Amino acid sequence: MGDFVTQIGESFIGSGPNAAHVNTVLGAKGGHVEAAWVASLAQPKRGHTPFVVVLKPGLPVKPFTLFVNKATILGDRHAELTWGAAQAGVAKGVADAVATGVVASERVGELLLVAAVWVDPKANDAEAVFANNAKATLRALAAGAAGEPGLEAVLAARVRPENPFFPPEA
Repeated sequence: MGDFVTQIGESFIGSGPNAAHVNTVLGAKGGHVEAAWVASLAQPKRGHTPFVVVLKPGLPVKPFTLFVNKATILGDRHAELTWGAAQAGVAKGVADAVATGVVASERVGELLLVAAVWVDPKANDAEAVFANNAKATLRALAAGAAGEPGLEAVLAARVRPENPFFPPEA
């Protein structure tokens, strides 16, 4: 497995409180990603409890994926959307990545994935949270596999950085 280079991906899908922002780190078992994966799972923090992503109870997605919430859980509804809809979306996105060849199916047993996931505490639509996280996870994994973004895109965007909390001036 020493020939697998860690892949880092990022994706933002949707708008408003039901948008999804997912960061992925896909790496080989026995390497640095495994060390981070195990350490994160073994050391939860208040409001941030990493867990193994499942398609259904007792059926973890492959490659084994650790869900790490980037937003502190604020209330029952936020917890439900994070651990329910967003987690299910990440599971679908990972499974779709394997089904479409973004992640090689013959290598899933050799890999571990960390998915850092933002769910806005104001999110209110489980289906939108699910769909956006599924798309964002697949897109982040595809970006990691392709080595995106390219340097040209990064340099072009430096003129006026923007994000959902800092939009460009009109």
